[in-house]
Amino acid sequence: MSPKQGTPKKNLMLFSGRAHYELAEEVAKHLNVTITPQTAHTFANGELFVRFEESVRGTDAFVIQAHTTPINEYVMEQLIMVDALKRASAKRITVVMPFYPYARQDKKHKGREPISARLIADLFKTAGADRIMTVDLHTAQIQGFFDGPVDHLMAQSVLADHIKATYGNADITVVSPDSGRVRLAEKWAQQLGDRPIAFIHKTRDPDKPNQAVANRVVGKVEGKLCVLIDDMIDTGGTIVKATEALLEEGAADVVIATTHGILSDPATERLSQCKAREVIVTNSLPIPDEKRFPGLTVLSIAPMLAEAIQQVFEDGSVTSLFDGNA
Repeated sequence: MSPKQGTPKKNLMLFSGRAHYELAEEVAKHLNVTITPQTAHTFANGELFVRFEESVRGTDAFVIQAHTTPINEYVMEQLIMVDALKRASAKRITVVMPFYPYARQDKKHKGREPISARLIADLFKTAGADRIMTVDLHTAQIQGFFDGPVDHLMAQSVLADHIKATYGNADITVVSPDSGRVRLAEKWAQQLGDRPIAFIHKTRDPDKPNQAVANRVVGKVEGKLCVLIDDMIDTGGTIVKATEALLEEGAADVVIATTHGILSDPATERLSQCKAREVIVTNSLPIPDEKRFPGLTVLSIAPMLAEAIQQVFEDGSVTSLFDGNA
């Protein structure tokens, strides 16, 4: 008996959690698709329910969720969405998490501590995820926690393009808020036109989260426009102290550029009162009106996410989007 011939076809379907629907809609617009309709609600006791309103059998599914406050609820919602897709026979499930939850817990500082970033990867693998797409991980080693492909996208180009367009003629020095991000500062310096770099030497007590002491500036910043870079701003304490240290060292001005604007209280108050000329973040996390302030610029990563999703769907190269550095 001869085998029956079929006509394989690929369908891209986009799904969104409830945390940051605006970003998902923007991504959908760039992809020229619509977000798959779904029923999602929370029961009185806090349990979550998700059901998709269309067949997903054989589809290439991309599930977008922003892990903002309440972070545990939105992690669970995305896990449930992945489980629903797996049980509905989706062919491939890609979890799109612009901000990787628990990324700061990527190693043990002391005994009897968890490595929660690894736990997150294990949870999504168990739920049925085939692939993870994320933006600017806290540490690159997290890519190895997931047993499958991880597309590590970089928002540096989005942020750097804004810096070049706005401050391209200024005498810029790229500043890392600590010694651990000097390598990233070097990449920034190269992208901004071979600029000099500096870093803040600081200490941090592992028993006191969200607290850091800026000790001294290493590098020449006097009279310079300092572009202070980081992957996230949570309460804003570290970045504000670094800004103060730079200005005390004679910096002409400070521009803060970061990917993830978590902006937990009292970040908005701290940043609005600090003397930085501009604070630039992306929309990897939702930033409601009450957290916005004069001097805050929010750039969209939706075009970058959409292009990466298109490359994954077409079995193309995500690395090529970042000049081979992704």
